[in-house]
Amino acid sequence: MNHRLVIALPLAALLALPAVAQSTSSSQDQSQPAAAQTQSSDTGNATGKAPLAAPSREGFWGRVNPFARKRYVQRQTEPIRDRVNELDELTNNNSKAIKDTDQRAQAGIKLASDKANEADQHAIDAGNKATMAQNSAQQVTTRVQTVETVVSNIDQYKASNQTEIRFRPGQTMLSKNAKDALDQMADGVKGQRGYIIEVQGFSSGKGQAAITTSQKMAESVVRYLVLNHEIPVYRIYLVGMGNAPLPSSDETAKTKRISGGRVEISLLKNDLEQLSSNSAAPMSTDTQQQPK
Repeated sequence: MNHRLVIALPLAALLALPAVAQSTSSSQDQSQPAAAQTQSSDTGNATGKAPLAAPSREGFWGRVNPFARKRYVQRQTEPIRDRVNELDELTNNNSKAIKDTDQRAQAGIKLASDKANEADQHAIDAGNKATMAQNSAQQVTTRVQTVETVVSNIDQYKASNQTEIRFRPGQTMLSKNAKDALDQMADGVKGQRGYIIEVQGFSSGKGQAAITTSQKMAESVVRYLVLNHEIPVYRIYLVGMGNAPLPSSDETAKTKRISGGRVEISLLKNDLEQLSSNSAAPMSTDTQQQPK
């Protein structure tokens, strides 16, 4: 009997040690959160909560106790699970905030790029308009200079073409060759401006009879030009020179007189035709450059 009692006592003491160790660890676990809460006021983190306390020292049996209860294990791992869940939620919130910020940044960048492209297009349009305005100003300046030149030389006519028609003595009617020569000269002035035709008649003989004959020959030329080619009368200047001597080609020689009749037709032009041609080209160019 005594022998059994001696064996039972040590065995009971051995079985009581895990229970004592668990109670000691639970008391330490309850004291550590309080200490951790006092330290959280001084330490900040992402979740705004105090950091987890270090595991309590439970001795050899507290760490290798094979009889640890399920509730004890849950109590030890529950704070860790809570913190992991909080970190996951915080990570998701941060990801959403970063994504929203990135979307706003991309929208801002696109808006700025569109504004920059629009400003570039406005600048290009302004440059094109400035170039067109400069070209128009240069054309106007050139046109004004041309007009000034023409106006200053409006009464300066230059000989453009000369035609000579000969008549036999006593004849005042135009021959076929004379009409062909007049037709050729009249075809060159159709639709033109800034010209006059000078008709001078010369006749052999003396005195007033020669003047009358030369005037009749010149009048036949003017009549043909007006009736057959519709040349305005105000562009034709007629004069009967009679038996006035003609200048010789040799300046040292004396002037010579003609035999029979002779009419000299001179086509004289100023710069009005040139002004008309120069003005038509810039106007057509300006019309093509106008935006549609």
